[in-house]
Amino acid sequence: MKYVLSLIILIHGLIHLMGFMKAFGLGNITQLTKEIAKPIGILWLTTSILLIAGAVLFLMQKDYWPLLVFTSIIISQVLIILVWTEAKFGTMLNGLLLVIAIFGWSGQMFELKFEKDVKTQLDKSAKIKTDLLTEVDIESLPAPVKRYIRYSGSLNQPKVKNVRIVFDGKMRGKGNDWFDFTSMQYNFFIDPSRHFFMKARMFGVSILGYHEYQNEKASMNIKLLGLIPVSRASGQEMDKSETVTFFNDMCILIPAALIDKRIGWEPIDANSAKATFTNGANAITAILYFNQEGQLINFISDDRYDVNEMKQYRFSTPMGNYKFIGGRNLATYGEAIWHYPDGDFAYGKFYLKDIQHNVNLYQGE
Repeated sequence: MKYVLSLIILIHGLIHLMGFMKAFGLGNITQLTKEIAKPIGILWLTTSILLIAGAVLFLMQKDYWPLLVFTSIIISQVLIILVWTEAKFGTMLNGLLLVIAIFGWSGQMFELKFEKDVKTQLDKSAKIKTDLLTEVDIESLPAPVKRYIRYSGSLNQPKVKNVRIVFDGKMRGKGNDWFDFTSMQYNFFIDPSRHFFMKARMFGVSILGYHEYQNEKASMNIKLLGLIPVSRASGQEMDKSETVTFFNDMCILIPAALIDKRIGWEPIDANSAKATFTNGANAITAILYFNQEGQLINFISDDRYDVNEMKQYRFSTPMGNYKFIGGRNLATYGEAIWHYPDGDFAYGKFYLKDIQHNVNLYQGE
């Protein structure tokens, strides 16, 4: 779909070259019978350049391509009116490009909300100083948790105040096929917040989603083409569910954050421990399972809600494929599973592509 739309913009741009060629007597342009003054011919060339540049930037997914297309549409339509008899059908192309640009612009504005939220949190965390994580910090934790933190390589590195995480993956709804997605998120730990922005395609159509968790509140907003609402959720169930998700991120991706004083630990055995994480009014529990090597291999909680049904079901995230990434030994593959009464259902597969700790500046894609 991306290539088809960019081709349409490109072709429209090339068509505008005819007006320039007609004005300057270049070639035999029989499609335009009315004489075109050279200054107007320059406008035809300018519109062509803007449209071709817009097609290239659209293909490269650069933020400012809609601005070029909007500008070119305005000039193009004025030029079409001047030679209306021969060029009136160009109005249909301009209408199509206008729709494309509107959806592109709305998607960028939707993502800009995510960017602004992240930048606000980055400004706050930039003022926070961090010292090194040492054995003294982890001495009161259950044995398997300490083993995990040591295995991850988090000791003698700066304590973590925020992270930037990039995933590729697949998701699906119950009874539906998998679809691919990419995501970028920023998590902050002094004042817990999580900002998760997802881009996906279903049947060739762009789907954008923003999960926001801050000030103990959570919301989810999914939009078709960044403009048409598909799904929204908020409320106490979402607040509690995203608290589970936030803590899940801490456990899997930021082992150094498991010294957080908001976590209450209960040892179970040599390879498991129960944790209670409290953020304001939201308190959730989970059981963490480790192997002998020190790797976290599963996270199970009964405190998360399936937003489609707003019912609580057991939720687990088995993980593996540990690699050295972002200066730590971390799981780079995990699944998200609902344990429904009629059977287990994996709805998400996550492949960790990048993680950065203690970032100070916003980084897009």
